[in-house]
Amino acid sequence: MGSLLQLQDLNLAPSPFSSLTSTSTTTPAAASTSFNTIATSLSAKETAKAFLVPKVEPKLEPFDVETPLYHQQPQDPGSSAHDFLLTSSAPNYFSNYQLTTPLSQSTSSEDDNANDHYSEYNRISEHFRTAFAKRLQEQYGDISVVSDPDSRAIVPHNEDDNSNTALSTVVVSRRPKYPQRSSELVRVTDLGIEDQRYFRDLVRRTRMVYDSLRILSILEEKRRGERRARGDLRAASAMRDCGLWLNRDKRIVGSIPGVQIGDVFFFRMELLVMGLHGQAQAGIDYLPASQSSNREPIATSIIVSGGYEDDEDAGDVIIYTGHGGQDKLNRQCEHQKLEGGNLALERSMRHGIEVRVIRGIKHEGSVSSKVYVYDGLYKIHDCWFDVGKSGFGVYKYRLLRIDGQPEMGSSILKFSESLRTKPLTVRPRGYLSLDVSNKKENMPVFLFNDIDNDHDPLCYQYLERSVFPVFVFTNGSNGTGCDCVSGCSDGCFCAMKNGGELAYDENGFLLRGKPVVFECGVSCRCPPACRNRVTQRGLRNRLEVFRSRETGWGVRSLDVIHAGAFICEYAGVVLTREQAQIFSMNGGGLVYPNRFSAKWAEWGDLSQIYPNYTRPSYPELPPLDFAMDVSKMRNVACYMSHSSAPNVLVQFVLYDHNNLMFPHIMLFAMENIPPLRELSLDYGVADDWTGKLAICN
Repeated sequence: MGSLLQLQDLNLAPSPFSSLTSTSTTTPAAASTSFNTIATSLSAKETAKAFLVPKVEPKLEPFDVETPLYHQQPQDPGSSAHDFLLTSSAPNYFSNYQLTTPLSQSTSSEDDNANDHYSEYNRISEHFRTAFAKRLQEQYGDISVVSDPDSRAIVPHNEDDNSNTALSTVVVSRRPKYPQRSSELVRVTDLGIEDQRYFRDLVRRTRMVYDSLRILSILEEKRRGERRARGDLRAASAMRDCGLWLNRDKRIVGSIPGVQIGDVFFFRMELLVMGLHGQAQAGIDYLPASQSSNREPIATSIIVSGGYEDDEDAGDVIIYTGHGGQDKLNRQCEHQKLEGGNLALERSMRHGIEVRVIRGIKHEGSVSSKVYVYDGLYKIHDCWFDVGKSGFGVYKYRLLRIDGQPEMGSSILKFSESLRTKPLTVRPRGYLSLDVSNKKENMPVFLFNDIDNDHDPLCYQYLERSVFPVFVFTNGSNGTGCDCVSGCSDGCFCAMKNGGELAYDENGFLLRGKPVVFECGVSCRCPPACRNRVTQRGLRNRLEVFRSRETGWGVRSLDVIHAGAFICEYAGVVLTREQAQIFSMNGGGLVYPNRFSAKWAEWGDLSQIYPNYTRPSYPELPPLDFAMDVSKMRNVACYMSHSSAPNVLVQFVLYDHNNLMFPHIMLFAMENIPPLRELSLDYGVADDWTGKLAICN
């Protein structure tokens, strides 16, 4: 890897404390990465001497859904939202682990009235303690209370080692206390190609665990009848329990390794899991002054989502309003203060430290009605105190986007939205067809080429689904189906064919990959909108076949594709082994389904969460021994590029017949795919093989 970029040493700033500097180097299993340390944490002794930081008023995002499953506590200057958001759902009745000392017993025995008072006090306190214990045990099963009838304490203290007094104790079972986020600021520089692949694959796998766990959690919550299913919170909590949150050992300034500009997220909690933004609600993420080596807070990222009326967003230029001074309805009701995140942004400006910018955008069709897009790095060029539109003082910051970065993801989102409604107005040149499928698909499939004069995709017949030999529908088909008139659910006949549960949730997302999925077919009585008829309903997203200088022809979507969502079928003419041998002798190009990489096994793989997790092996699929001819008839999927780290997986599906030797090849998204990002498959070929299949290139 290359040399480290020398940065301004923040420890040179005036400070009443001695500062520490260090350089840390992390070497992952598959790559070595150098870090340049900006600041380190104080020792325990220095931390004790640190000045107190005023209470931070988090900047709430108005479009974010509240998080009722977790109880927020006031943010301590030396902690972050990580440290208190994902705690036990039981209320924290005690301010710390050491409980209050019991009331002292009276030593006077001379006054009978006093004895009567103490006798009455003992009776009342015993009733109160008993009721308190019973209520705790009924409401929170993880709390146990052991009561001592001789104690007069309402909230007793654990017995000291040197004390001979018998005291009652309250034992509260808690989730393990997690270590604080690191106070060490680093910047990642000069990543090599192998390093980039390693971190990108790490991010991809972590996001895949989060998305599949979130989908499964929502389904389980709905089965239990919970009114507000918050699978995003439960998934993040489970991953934190297993230590799967990324970038917790360092606070990274600048780009997060493995996260690309334009990546989309549907939940704030996923930003925390990735380490892209460390606050679950506040719009400014920063290192508090109490943890900084030079006693100054440093901002690392912000979320821009129109939460303040004085914000101005012009893309490359942002006028960002600081946090604080708002009521519950997001109305400015008092002056802001130069503290917490506001001060951190001002200090980052003074030291020339860049911040990550994530934009929150309302998005129809999203599972959360909103989408978060990472738009890259910005520098803070100015800061001033101004009177806002509501008449209260606010801090404003002028941010400029750093040059030389890829196009902003938020701009691509807006551009793709225009393409969906008025493509010829936005791009008057380059379109060869506004629907190469000739209305055979539910959604139009665009054909675009602004590079050369190649019109190849127009020369072939479009297939919306694969063509099987006639004997496939007669051999191995028993003609039986479910009797679910109003729609299938777990436990029905078709669910039993899938191992006891349906393969999709209520939104049509794939729960976990399987060797083969049985969907409801012609013999089933369920309606077309049945939860178990996902792939046979066709396209849901607008796709575009486009000419690429790198991959020949490629495929991209004009919509955001959710992780686990169905994309399309890989369609062609199915040939038996004998037919394929004759066809290949004549020089024809074929696709062999048994060569596709088994990426389905990665989707829903929760072995890192549950140690006893086993990969689904039922229904079992025999080795596939057929080929697909796509030389004359094909569909949009045949133009997808090859990649050893794809964003699309192959899932075999049966619905119109039960012949396990000839399943449909269905494609699902392995991650959230932004608009205009190329879709890729793992064809099971060597990495040095350029392009796609020769017949499609």
